[in-house]
Amino acid sequence: MTRKSQSGLSLVGVLFVGGVLAGVVLVGLRLIPVVTEYVGIKRALAAVVAGANPQTATVSELRNAFSKRVTVDDITSVTATDLDITKENGRIVMSVEYARKVPLVANVSLLIDFSASSDER
Repeated sequence: MTRKSQSGLSLVGVLFVGGVLAGVVLVGLRLIPVVTEYVGIKRALAAVVAGANPQTATVSELRNAFSKRVTVDDITSVTATDLDITKENGRIVMSVEYARKVPLVANVSLLIDFSASSDER
């Protein structure tokens, strides 16, 4: 008779792998809204700059246009007063830097720093 050796994970191995996968899924699900909001902020910055005339647009007009876009897109992490608005080479450049704290479990959180600009491609 030949003896067959068993291969595979033990119960402890299955529980460990399951715990790691559950942690990865938890972090992924918590980060989706934060990343979606960041993409919306970048889109709003680009749209405001694309719709503005660099020669005649004022800072207050740009801030108002951004405020209207973030209200429609339900963006709460950034307000119009957080924007840095400059002119570079005859073009308007709007940028913002902000941080988001994402609670994971109990008192464990992720702190993510974002930097968005209308000049990025």
